[in-house]
Amino acid sequence: MRDGYIKTAVVTPKIRVADPDFNTQAVLEGYRRALSEGAKIIVFPELVLTAYTCGDLFLQSKLLEKARTGLRTLVKESRGHKALTFVGLPLAFSGKLYNTAAAYSDGTLLAFVPKHFIPNYNEYYEGRWFTPGEEKVRFIEFDGQKVPFGMNLLFAPEIPGEDTDLSHMRVAAEICEDLWAPLPPSTKHALAGANVIVNLSASVEITGKSSYRKSLIQNQSARLLAGYLYASAGEGESSQDLVFSGQRLIAENGTILKDSGRFRIGADYGELDIGKLTAERRRQTTFASGQDQDYLTLGFALDMEDVTLTRTFAQRPFVPADKTARESRCEEILNIQALGLKKRLEHIHGNCAVVGISGGLDSTLALLVTARAFDLLNLQRTGILAVTMPAFGTTDRTYQNAITMAKALGCTLREINIREAVKLHFRDIGHDMSVTDVTYENSQARERTQILMDLANQTGGIVIGTGDMSELALGWATYNGDHMSMYGVNCSVPKTLVRHLVHYEADISQDEALKATLLDVLDTPVSPELLPPKDGKIAQVTEDLVGPYELHDFFLYYVLRFGFAPLKVYRIAKIAFAGKFDEAVILKWLKTFYWRFFAQQYKRSCVPDGPKVGSIALSPRGDLRMPSDAVVTAWREELDRL
Repeated sequence: MRDGYIKTAVVTPKIRVADPDFNTQAVLEGYRRALSEGAKIIVFPELVLTAYTCGDLFLQSKLLEKARTGLRTLVKESRGHKALTFVGLPLAFSGKLYNTAAAYSDGTLLAFVPKHFIPNYNEYYEGRWFTPGEEKVRFIEFDGQKVPFGMNLLFAPEIPGEDTDLSHMRVAAEICEDLWAPLPPSTKHALAGANVIVNLSASVEITGKSSYRKSLIQNQSARLLAGYLYASAGEGESSQDLVFSGQRLIAENGTILKDSGRFRIGADYGELDIGKLTAERRRQTTFASGQDQDYLTLGFALDMEDVTLTRTFAQRPFVPADKTARESRCEEILNIQALGLKKRLEHIHGNCAVVGISGGLDSTLALLVTARAFDLLNLQRTGILAVTMPAFGTTDRTYQNAITMAKALGCTLREINIREAVKLHFRDIGHDMSVTDVTYENSQARERTQILMDLANQTGGIVIGTGDMSELALGWATYNGDHMSMYGVNCSVPKTLVRHLVHYEADISQDEALKATLLDVLDTPVSPELLPPKDGKIAQVTEDLVGPYELHDFFLYYVLRFGFAPLKVYRIAKIAFAGKFDEAVILKWLKTFYWRFFAQQYKRSCVPDGPKVGSIALSPRGDLRMPSDAVVTAWREELDRL
């Protein structure tokens, strides 16, 4: 269970109506199989020991006695197995009958959690037999043992040794209809600290219900920032009037990890990331999670074992894999960027924007966004001053693409060759032109920024920043060069997403010349073009120097979005990029990422305004309050141990 992962199982065995002996053995078989798969939280359906569809047989003492006997068998068989297990059974005491979930682990019956919301649509539903459970916990006698009974129960792992992500896990239970209520018990459970909810269910199957059930569980896990384990009754229940699908679902913070589909018995397994859920709770300060005094927390033994991950990780977490979803996301982001710039231009009563265009991806996106903003303002695109500034590293390919694009978009094009100005500057500061070092490169970037700023003064406009979020994260920008602008439209767009935004614009363009140019820009290696070309081709490829942006964006997402530790980031990166990058390459660039991310914060501390488009941004005024002189030692030490 390293890195905060815990293996879970939702199980639907094939049972018989009113045959607890048979059903106990079916549960036991499913339990043993789940243990063999390494599951540490195991959930069975509602009333699984008797079947949900027993009707008036629930009033028969023999059935209730057999169910209790079955539970005794299951608890005894769990001895030596440190897994938290939930099974459903009817439980009678004090002259009342309750629909309950029994929780047990390692030979100990921990508690009974009763169902609160008892459906009573007609006389054939549960209200005919069962009493609603109460929140307040009391103790009842079961085989001479005082056992907690009530809804307000949390189950916490007892983990020997140092504090881990799993130490923060709290499990709570609700039963079927509880989830469908206006205020489900799981909501209060989560506010009391539960970050894993189990649901023992016997949900009938009718047309359209499956998709609604799935969305309900997905949304509840998102609202509660929790894992949600759902196991429903299936084959073996009476089909006299109803059919039960046996659908099983595992959700985590709004994401469905496993869906068994309908009409299948068996088990589904999934790993919940407790570390991720804990990080989400820490970030969401409006989520007032904390121990409620009305709750009783019960400990259960949990062995710390490594978990083999079966869940997958997208190589591009910022980019939807589905084409339709990706296109929708691109349109939304482009509109957010354009609306941000629109507001800024309206505020300053501006009708001119200055964009430095290189023929590369970032400046292409900035120009496209600026054109959208001008359209929203009903301004002529001639008010967009597109400036190309060839220098020592400019290739004919990027130069021609910049010119063609500006013309196709209807912008005002201006070319200013900066070679002589930079040479004069070199003479002024005494720099040898043959030395193509950082001074050689940055002098060009700062000369370009000076020109753009002065042109903005001339025209009464503002300089539109082109740098993206990946460059900001790595500090891959010349301080007070391309690092600076008056409004940075790309500031929260990662490099892997920039590519898709430009491709989307190419796909929807009705201008064939613009479409062809955008596609060629996409095919051009990413480069600042500050070193002389070799045989007319780009000599300075960014990803050869700082590493693949695909990897850095992956690192950026999990480091900032969830605060994952370096070894956890490395572990999931190996899974995501298996067959594409070997482990040594991933480790090399992960070390580079941490070093650059910490060392370059001073550049992010003074970045221009710009719109946030996603869940991660680096603005010092919003998402990232990080001191410029923080040290990376603790993070690097963890990676250096590999």
